[in-house]
Amino acid sequence: MEGKEKIGWIGTGVMGVPMAGHLMDAGYELAVYNHSKSKSGSLLSRGAKWASSPAEAAANSDIVFSIVGYPKDVEEITLGENGCLKTLKKSGIFCDMTTSSPELARRIAARAADLGCCSLDAPVTGGDVGARDASLSIFVGGDAAAYEKILPCLECMGKKILHCGGPGTGQAAKLANQIAVAGVMFSVCESLLFAQEEGLDVAKWRDLVCSGAAGSIAMTTLGLRMMKLDYSPGFFVDHFVKDLGLCLEECRKMRLVLPGAELAEELYRGIQARGGGSSGTQILISALAGLSGKKWRSHS
Repeated sequence: MEGKEKIGWIGTGVMGVPMAGHLMDAGYELAVYNHSKSKSGSLLSRGAKWASSPAEAAANSDIVFSIVGYPKDVEEITLGENGCLKTLKKSGIFCDMTTSSPELARRIAARAADLGCCSLDAPVTGGDVGARDASLSIFVGGDAAAYEKILPCLECMGKKILHCGGPGTGQAAKLANQIAVAGVMFSVCESLLFAQEEGLDVAKWRDLVCSGAAGSIAMTTLGLRMMKLDYSPGFFVDHFVKDLGLCLEECRKMRLVLPGAELAEELYRGIQARGGGSSGTQILISALAGLSGKKWRSHS
């Protein structure tokens, strides 16, 4: 471990545990914090140290990573009473990998600079599979020198990494990604539903189109889950509603109208209102079937 930076890690959910685990695999020493200590059990059993607060996670760390739920959580773990910026050493780097607000990322970066450290925003895409396989795509905003310093850590977690520009640009790039995801989710769900209602062998149809122009990662992975009626979360509906809300917030600032994103947010809020917030985003296919009085069936 000699020569490697000490890492603080905040957030040990579906994404955070495998991402932090890859850093441990690479020989980094971790101090981890999560609201629920039990969710950090697998990392603690491997030798990670427990921190009782974000401030404690940062106290002896050179770099602090976070991946939490919502912008309010990001604000709490950075700027709050026990926030990590209070104890992060001068020249230390904070890197938030949550999908959050570009404006908040810029505000955190400004506060970090005032304290003599640096903040990067580095949200990810690739879902739970990408987190487990260390194949995430990572969008990074902030200081270029700090980006170069943490790049070896990011390479432990992702395959494609892009420095997008100054503070907040990583978040902006991820929100653009989420708009694209919303459109792809419609195409996958609507095509599968159409195939079912036309009486096709949906499983064989999907296998064929996956290798053609209609193929996508969503068709390959989430399409398979849909056919098994598996709505377990690779990415929570609650979090997608949050992301789409952030997209539309930015659209309002830019006076930009994106009807597809607006429709996706409306439909996913409907799923959320009916108690589906903890389901994976692929549950959209069931909601779309319901709009026509139909039922999506198993095709496994």
